[in-house]
Amino acid sequence: MNGQAFASACGGKLVSIAGIVSPDTLNPFASWANFWPLVFTYDWLVAADAQRHPDRKGFASDWSVADDKLTWTLKIWPDMKWSDGQPATAKDAAFTYNYLLGSVGTPDELNVGWNSTSGLELVESITAIDDETLQIKTKSPTRWPIDNGTMIVPEHIWKSVSYADARGTFQNPAPLVGSGPMIVSEFQQGQFARFTPNQYFRTGKPAVAGVIFRFFSTSDPIAQGIKSGDFDFGMSLTVAQWEDLSKDSNIQVGQSRTEQRNYLAFNTKSGEGAGSTKALQDSAFRDAIGYAIDQKAIVDRAFRGHADIGVGLIPSASIDFHPDLSDIKRKFDLSEAARRLDAAGYRDANGDGIREDKEGNDLQLELLAGNFSGNIDIPVAAVQLVAGWLTEIGVPVSVTQLESGALRARAASPAKGGGNWDLLIANSWPGSAPGPMLGIGNSKSIDAGNTSYWSNEQYDKLLSEIDTAVDLEAIKDLINQAERLIYHEAPYISLGYPYVLSAHRKDCTTGWGPDDDMLSMGNYYPLDRLKPL
Repeated sequence: MNGQAFASACGGKLVSIAGIVSPDTLNPFASWANFWPLVFTYDWLVAADAQRHPDRKGFASDWSVADDKLTWTLKIWPDMKWSDGQPATAKDAAFTYNYLLGSVGTPDELNVGWNSTSGLELVESITAIDDETLQIKTKSPTRWPIDNGTMIVPEHIWKSVSYADARGTFQNPAPLVGSGPMIVSEFQQGQFARFTPNQYFRTGKPAVAGVIFRFFSTSDPIAQGIKSGDFDFGMSLTVAQWEDLSKDSNIQVGQSRTEQRNYLAFNTKSGEGAGSTKALQDSAFRDAIGYAIDQKAIVDRAFRGHADIGVGLIPSASIDFHPDLSDIKRKFDLSEAARRLDAAGYRDANGDGIREDKEGNDLQLELLAGNFSGNIDIPVAAVQLVAGWLTEIGVPVSVTQLESGALRARAASPAKGGGNWDLLIANSWPGSAPGPMLGIGNSKSIDAGNTSYWSNEQYDKLLSEIDTAVDLEAIKDLINQAERLIYHEAPYISLGYPYVLSAHRKDCTTGWGPDDDMLSMGNYYPLDRLKPL
């Protein structure tokens, strides 16, 4: 590919950005891997960034809930247009949600992508009162109407697409029609997405001539491109690259907290798809392993300080919902881990340095490791540290490193061909609402994110109560209960919450966010306000 065509070209007012992402389709109903680039083209109705930042609102300009806590009124921007000039109204928002609702219970239910039926079981009705007013009535109190991550699509484009096509074969080819600041005009899977500014964007047409987003599987070309001037902005950098770029006076580096969680998962499945030993199904075994994980060492040595220490499932970046679990946090202590394994019945009876399970078989576990598409890389050093600690306590592991697609296939539910592994080091970035963040332990999510295959009725009940609560203090209390329960049962051991390491050149464009928020991880910001120098 001609590299010159993708140079930042200051004179042409183009912005070139790069990251480790691998979108497979432009269809938001068919994939979880296409947050990038769709987030610049399609708006959420509200979602987290709009609630935290008044200047980053999505399809709705304002929202409120009635005294009954069931009826939400969302005001849509007046006179807003889609990028093709057609009116963008509350009718499009109602269509998007009712399109999903109509698929519920059918063989082609739309539950495999960003635009998903998840959460719609809470909804009584969604109605466009007029062009500027959307009303959502829920069956019980819930913040779902403003927390959900559904991308609003134009009715005049999608009304003729069948559920079967939307779930599967329909690629939603470029050029797209959206309401965001930048519209995908060209897409080459595994290579790039090209954007043109939306001349009808509600706050005005962006000042740059366009954007090119290059997709990579490693960070080396990203760092090299920033240094050479081929890229204006790059994310997914390693610590060494970030530190090297920080020495260049033409480059500004930044780091942002994220809602990504790196974790160690246990295959808790019995029967089809189970791991090599029933020990994985024993919470006492999993809890003991937790004492052999030094999260601080992972942050200090693998991330060189560019991450927060992992404890629960909800990361520290989620300032509204991150609970304090300091009173139950396991302390790193290999002797304590060994003592607990002994007490739970996993001893080294023959003195060969390898513990046996309760059936008398040596514990020799397979550890899968990798990164799901679009997430921040887990350093190999983190995997090596975990493998080393487990070996020290007599639980040796063999590591299998997988690329994103293969990892997703192995971590899929056994019903979909996954399973038959023991341990998994991976990551997830489910958004900022507490329900999806805790959903990694929901039994209903074993086909969509619950990679440990864990199931617990009490935990599911707490998640249902979180979904049906509006008061933030009540939600925080329920989150605290759910976090403590799953921490004790330990289907997952949180390893850390990594920062996105990024950098931008200062010689072509202005308008990037501050060092801790250069590019939003949940919104189109700041592509709506970039300007050429």
